[in-house]
Amino acid sequence: MKLQPAIHFRISKGKTSAEDRANLDRRWRVRFLLLAPHRLGFFLALVVLVTSGAWWALVQFDRVSGELALPYALSPSLVHAAVMTFGFIPLFFSGFLFTAGPKWLGVPSLQARQLVMPLLLQASGWLLWVVGSHLYLSLALAALFMGEIGLTWITVLFWRLIRLSQAEDRLHALTIGVACVVGCLSLGGLLLSLMLDAPAVARACVLTGLWGFVLVVFVTVAHRMIPFFTSSAMPLITVWRPFWALGLMLAAAAAEVGAVWVELNGPLQGAAGAAWTLARGVFELLAGGVLVWLALVWGLMQSLKNRLLAMLHIGFLWFGLALVLGGISQLLGLVQGTPVLSLGALHALTMGSLASLMFAMVTRVSCGHSGRALVADNFIWSLFWLLQATTLLRLTAALQSGAAAWLLLLAALLWTTLMAVWAGRLAGWYGRLRADGRGG
Repeated sequence: MKLQPAIHFRISKGKTSAEDRANLDRRWRVRFLLLAPHRLGFFLALVVLVTSGAWWALVQFDRVSGELALPYALSPSLVHAAVMTFGFIPLFFSGFLFTAGPKWLGVPSLQARQLVMPLLLQASGWLLWVVGSHLYLSLALAALFMGEIGLTWITVLFWRLIRLSQAEDRLHALTIGVACVVGCLSLGGLLLSLMLDAPAVARACVLTGLWGFVLVVFVTVAHRMIPFFTSSAMPLITVWRPFWALGLMLAAAAAEVGAVWVELNGPLQGAAGAAWTLARGVFELLAGGVLVWLALVWGLMQSLKNRLLAMLHIGFLWFGLALVLGGISQLLGLVQGTPVLSLGALHALTMGSLASLMFAMVTRVSCGHSGRALVADNFIWSLFWLLQATTLLRLTAALQSGAAAWLLLLAALLWTTLMAVWAGRLAGWYGRLRADGRGG
């Protein structure tokens, strides 16, 4: 008779240790995604992130080769912009906000099961959006409607937490709550404009969502968390979180939203156009310069000793650099009479700043809430620097003409590869019990 291998437990007062309980089941199970809000939100975000990245790489391949002859019911550039703004990022937001938000506000946490329907609506809607963009406009519109319902549902749930809170400091949560409302309105505007065949308005709605929703949430979280994380990891650096800094970042976001609608039908012409371009360029240069200075004051150089912390600081630095590049773009456009570098500045924001912050924050939360050490190992650190290289490659493509299509394809392939590898590691954690045996 074959004897079963013995299972050895560490006994403490007649009870098995937490680590031993976790080791009883190390398999990946779907039901474990419901153990905590971040598990489900992050997992679905990774699915949309990798799928949309692979789709965009296919579109770029088809553009340079013509081999696939893909049909389009919508502009692929608009589809790409929409899914990159409203697709996976709000799913990451949901996982973070319903994990950290209750702690900020001093209210009971929601169960992951309460988020299943709105999160699934968003994830399935954005996957269907990509498919529908090649087949039927009506299918794509139905997908947007699903995403709108899911995002609105999540926004209502977050506002319920805010209303229940008796915490003295609710500024960051309130700011994020308002940003979520802007996101719902922007996504609704995108849906309506496509129904009315108004592509320029649709693009403006996507950019409004980017600046007024996505960026606002990121910088608000950064304002609250980066100084705190830095002082925790670097005891000689004190928490310095001036509210004027948050005000400046929100003002920059508001100014960019205003610019989107002022320039809805193209750049302004004549003396008024020149004055507007000059004012916008100077403002972006000044605001970006202050944010670069703030990144240094917050401990950018000191953070390089701690990889996980450094990723946050580098992502924040990119925000200032993106505004500086935008200001240079405006002033060069004023001199040359035509906009230049605008796509470069946009991708310095989206890939350089927002993607880096996303990579750092999601990695940090995933490590901490899976019972692992808060460190970026060589694997994560290498992927982060590959993201920086991919960003620089995309900026180079914005400066090129003849080779731009091939550079875009290479950037899309690198983006998809690194995000898929990153997703593979993190998704493996979400479907397993915590390594330390604790709940959540």
